Amino acid sequence: MKLYSILDLSYVDEEDIAIKAESICDSGINMLQLRAKNHGPERILEIAKIVRPICLKYKVPFIINDYPEIAAEVSADGVHIGQNDGELEEARNLAGNCKIVGRSTHCPEQARKAHEEGADYIGFGPLYPTATKPGRSAIGLNEIALVHNEVPLPIFCIGGITEQTLPEVLNAGAQNVVIVSNLLQSEDIKSYVLRIQRIGKK
Repeated sequence: MKLYSILDLSYVDEEDIAIKAESICDSGINMLQLRAKNHGPERILEIAKIVRPICLKYKVPFIINDYPEIAAEVSADGVHIGQNDGELEEARNLAGNCKIVGRSTHCPEQARKAHEEGADYIGFGPLYPTATKPGRSAIGLNEIALVHNEVPLPIFCIGGITEQTLPEVLNAGAQNVVIVSNLLQSEDIKSYVLRIQRIGKK
């Protein structure tokens, strides 16, 4: 099981960005995304320039949410776009030399389309209600196995996943997961990730 972490600035104070990014990258996660929904592009670029060297130090792929131009400017490894963020090929072109382009999907049809568009991976969710996606209905666990059978891409299940809900997510067929608030709010990120990885190996 791969664990994808999102450095979501809704849960991280700006003065703690570097130390939080360091803790996450040192914990054994497989990818780190910078997500800053309430920040303008100029500030996101400044923050990305702080996080990028930390990811390089730990050899953790660095993904920028929503802004392919910023991904290009900081030489990030990838960009992640939502359903309403335009064509995937356009994002790939704007992201310059980024190797990875991910797409958020909320149903099997969107997942299939993302594969047809040439996505390198997809996020699939939100599985549970989550404060990081206010107003978006949870899709539940019933279609996880179906999507894995139909879409030959790395699929990262996302949305309200916690240490407590992870076992049922994996039992429903998930192979990789994204954990946001539960990870960011843990007292010791390294210990938390270790526990998550143990659950993933059961």
